[in-house]
Amino acid sequence: MPCDPTQVYQPEADTFLLLEAAQEEVRPGDRVLEIGTGSGRIAAALVRDHEVVATDINPHAVFCARKEGLDVIRCDLFSGIRGRFNLILFNPPYLPTRPEERIDDWLEFALDGGATGRATIDRFASSVGDVLSPGGRLLLLISTLTGLPEVQELFSRYGFAVSVVRQQALEGEDLFVLRITRQGD
Repeated sequence: MPCDPTQVYQPEADTFLLLEAAQEEVRPGDRVLEIGTGSGRIAAALVRDHEVVATDINPHAVFCARKEGLDVIRCDLFSGIRGRFNLILFNPPYLPTRPEERIDDWLEFALDGGATGRATIDRFASSVGDVLSPGGRLLLLISTLTGLPEVQELFSRYGFAVSVVRQQALEGEDLFVLRITRQGD
């Protein structure tokens, strides 16, 4: 399959905000997992100094990121993942999307967050604990459109503590990078 950049989420403000937070958060010796790598920009920036595994459900994204020399697994969230990670990064599809707004192509997997913008985030929160190392951290990017209090409450229900480590105003919404850890870690 050729790399079709029109079918891959290209780096935007959210990508760079999460990358800044990841570069500040990553520690020597961390095993890093990036869910939904898209173009691979974040994983590529970290792979020089850390063990990084990247995933994406989109075959075009997987192909493009592999061309950049990344170890990429095509899977849905954690379905193809083994082992535990110290740092997990995710820029999920967080835009609230009505059925009539869907574009029905591979790029939609990077954008369509369902009616609330939290459909994929809900699935992520319910299973991320299975691959997070003790003392591990998550960095999750969301928007005010997704609902910051709702996302905080969701992770709290699964035993996680949430703090905002980055925020950026962007055309009628704010972007947030959340640092999420197990309560008590």
